[in-house]
Amino acid sequence: MVNVINSEKWAEVEAQDFAVVDFNATWCGPCKMMAPVLEELSAEYDGKVSFYAIDVDENPDLAGKFSVMSIPNLVFLKKGEKTDASVGFVPKANLKSWIDSNI
Repeated sequence: MVNVINSEKWAEVEAQDFAVVDFNATWCGPCKMMAPVLEELSAEYDGKVSFYAIDVDENPDLAGKFSVMSIPNLVFLKKGEKTDASVGFVPKANLKSWIDSNI
């Protein structure tokens, strides 16, 4: 399951060993295409990687913290520290490879 969070719940993300954070917006077409892919992957990586979604319009402070200029923007975190990022729509197979390379 992809957990929709906001700035107030950011500590939850930082507490995870591995997390994928999807910076998105409701008006973003590619973001809407990415959402079901992330839902599938969250089930496949259940117990290994946590998945989160953050609306950039509602949480500009977090978007700024991670220098999000384009969306969808996926950020991979290890113990709360950014280790990698991916911008734009990514097919599921490529996204799996990206996640595996970051674990």
